[in-house]
Amino acid sequence: MSAQLPKGFAALEPFAERWAGATAAERADLRAAHAIAERDAFAAACAPLLAQGLARLDQTPLAEQDEAEQRLMRLLLTYAHVSLAAVQGPDEAMHARLRTDMRITRTPADV
Repeated sequence: MSAQLPKGFAALEPFAERWAGATAAERADLRAAHAIAERDAFAAACAPLLAQGLARLDQTPLAEQDEAEQRLMRLLLTYAHVSLAAVQGPDEAMHARLRTDMRITRTPADV
């Protein structure tokens, strides 16, 4: 299996296909679609690599990022969604129900 992410991010490889939401709506759906244990495992893998990942992405203009860098960016953006679930703790279940009535469909970044 070839690497889907830039060198130095091997710990995130198991999450690369499943968690790299292409749009804000997909990232929000990933947050809602996974059990707490799955979200926690993903967040635990991302958290220690967040600063390194952001520094790596800052080295290359967005329009010049290769596929591996773009996937890393999508993973870190998904982490932002998933980490909110952890911050909300037991209130996440209530917020999840509310998000079904007020779904993210697109954001300015998706255009």
